[in-house]
Amino acid sequence: MKKSGWGVWIVLVAAFLMLAPSGRVVAAEPIIIGCPLPTAFLYGWDAERGVRLAVDEINAQGGVDVGGEKRMLKVELIDTRDLEPGVPVSEALLAVEKLILEKKADFIVGGPVRSEAALAAMPLLSKHRKVSIVTSGVLSPKYHAMVAQDYDKYKYCFRIHGEAKQLVTEIMDCLEHIKATFGLNNLFIMVQDVAHARAAGKILGDIALKKGWTVSGTEIFPTGTGDFSMGLIKAQKTGAQVLSLWMDMPESSILLKQWYDMQLPALPFGSTLAAAEQPGFWKATEGKGAYCLANVVNAGNAPSNATPWTMKFYDAYTQKWGIEPEGLGSSSSYMAIYTLKDAVERAGTLESGAVITALEQTDLMGVYGRLRFDPKSHQVIPSYDPQEGAVGSIFQWQDGKRVVVFPESIAMGKIILPPWMKMKQ
Repeated sequence: MKKSGWGVWIVLVAAFLMLAPSGRVVAAEPIIIGCPLPTAFLYGWDAERGVRLAVDEINAQGGVDVGGEKRMLKVELIDTRDLEPGVPVSEALLAVEKLILEKKADFIVGGPVRSEAALAAMPLLSKHRKVSIVTSGVLSPKYHAMVAQDYDKYKYCFRIHGEAKQLVTEIMDCLEHIKATFGLNNLFIMVQDVAHARAAGKILGDIALKKGWTVSGTEIFPTGTGDFSMGLIKAQKTGAQVLSLWMDMPESSILLKQWYDMQLPALPFGSTLAAAEQPGFWKATEGKGAYCLANVVNAGNAPSNATPWTMKFYDAYTQKWGIEPEGLGSSSSYMAIYTLKDAVERAGTLESGAVITALEQTDLMGVYGRLRFDPKSHQVIPSYDPQEGAVGSIFQWQDGKRVVVFPESIAMGKIILPPWMKMKQ
């Protein structure tokens, strides 16, 4: 009897174990978002924070609907170190490949951030057929040009923020406004020795000359430079009235301190200026960053009312991270996740071809305006009107605050000159 009882028990347990899996609700596998980012630098950590904020919001709402099945998002991040001086591009490529092969990323979002590394990663993304949306850094026009020139190979690559040529257009339009308002027309260009900055500085200088500006010089500084005084002295000797600064290295804050101490009568304009973009810049420079303009590429990275999404994002980011959106990669990284969610849900699958088609058909209102991609180049379509396209954002440091001054459609204030330049008005 005892043996018979045990036998029956074993049979029942075995039957239960065989049947249980089919009757059990098994959670769907998460969608893996691979983020190759330089985590020690602004354009890495701001992108990570934008991504994680969006992921947390979407997961709290039930996740992504993939063909009728709800799936959560999961972030896998690897430090590319691609903004560090002397780090080879190969290190960023290893990070991307590790995300794909080891972390099993379904999509790549964020970086690499350095243009050279992002360009080098394009064949790798093509090889593994992984859809990627770059969201921070990567300002080189060559990125979307390569997609347009060899679509079949590079169709996996999208960029959801502005690039150097568009930024130059916006900067030049803002400079023309400064010239018309204050009569300033002598431009001195100071750039970091990286591909996108050198190229943008040259393009800006050429366009400025055609528009009647005097371009009195160009200085190129190696990444990690800690003293800009000789370049500033040269700008002063040439009678420069506006300094065009294109640098993503944190040391650029030193340049602004030196500019302020010299009381150089030239308005600093950060075409890309990582240090000045950050909310802590005013305190870090003890107010010596006053009057500096900075281009944060997309609306939402400084406070404005571009769309109903703008301040909603701005406040949510501030609440979650204890700091206001910090740099050009904040709002674009946030919107990349929502854009990907929208595309996947319309495609009904994670299959690359279907998601690419869905992304090409994107028409979504977001933090910095209407988001659509050029179907041939996969570059986000820009506009000064947030109802028509992605809107940029240029602000000026005024009384410890970042005040958006351009474009006019989203401006929260007007450009002012330093007191020692008042006679120029």
